[in-house]
Amino acid sequence: MKKLKCAVIGTGYLGKFHAEKYASLPDAELVAVVDIDETAAHNIADKHGANALTDYRELLGQVDAVSVVVPTTLHHSVSKDFLLAGAHVLVEKPITVTLEEADELIAIAKEKIRILQVGHLERFNPAVLGLDKEEKPLFIESHRLAPFNPRANDVSVVLDLMIHDIDIILALVDSEVERIDASGTAVLTQGTDIANARLQFKNGCVANVTASRISMKLERKMRLFRPSSYVSVDFQNRVLTKHRTGDKEMFPGIPEIVTEESVFATSDALLEEIKHFIACIQSGEKPLVPGEAGRRALATAIRITELLN
Repeated sequence: MKKLKCAVIGTGYLGKFHAEKYASLPDAELVAVVDIDETAAHNIADKHGANALTDYRELLGQVDAVSVVVPTTLHHSVSKDFLLAGAHVLVEKPITVTLEEADELIAIAKEKIRILQVGHLERFNPAVLGLDKEEKPLFIESHRLAPFNPRANDVSVVLDLMIHDIDIILALVDSEVERIDASGTAVLTQGTDIANARLQFKNGCVANVTASRISMKLERKMRLFRPSSYVSVDFQNRVLTKHRTGDKEMFPGIPEIVTEESVFATSDALLEEIKHFIACIQSGEKPLVPGEAGRRALATAIRITELLN
């Protein structure tokens, strides 16, 4: 099978890593790196033997697949141009700014029979991949806390951090959100820096989601309470802990609690995400995080954001 001609649009914090991954894959050829800053484009392109461009439109019709790693406000226009030109697109999260923009990208990808994958990276965390998803949760508690980083100040903490957990929770619960309550505040920026949302689903599940980008510690954990088990997912340390009722009794009439812990080896989630993108292009299979999933997470994040304003 011939190599796919690939390009990365945007060489910011994440873009340079996307370029590195494509350059390392045997089924991909990194042909170009694009950035409006010519020096930045050359810094990354020269490192991997690719062309450096300042206008992505020069690549339309010339590549098989692209990673769109530009500011969120440009996700729609850049992704749309490449989809219309027949390229497969991996766009960073959030998929777009508005639901209308997301709907248009999804429709174009469907019409052109092209892969549209959204970069919800935590889906490729080995602790998440190792989570059995057959038993539906009744209650979910998640905390995503991080020290302040000026890199993502163009969006609120909901669209920057919380959306990771929103995406995972929506996939796990697989039910329509019936009610949302939310609170949050700005501390260091003009946008919301810390937020909490309570999601109530039609199937009865409730999720309590907290995200902060002004914490003194780094924590990324999710706890799932299910009919016969309690599961803790530590994204940061890649640890999956499952507590379930056993066959013996801890006290008369009270079943014992059996604990199983899985510690996963260090992995490169971005590399796995891009490998999955390439594999879906080659096989025609639907990606783990298609445009529809990105749109669903965005819709919920927008509803939370509206409640905070």
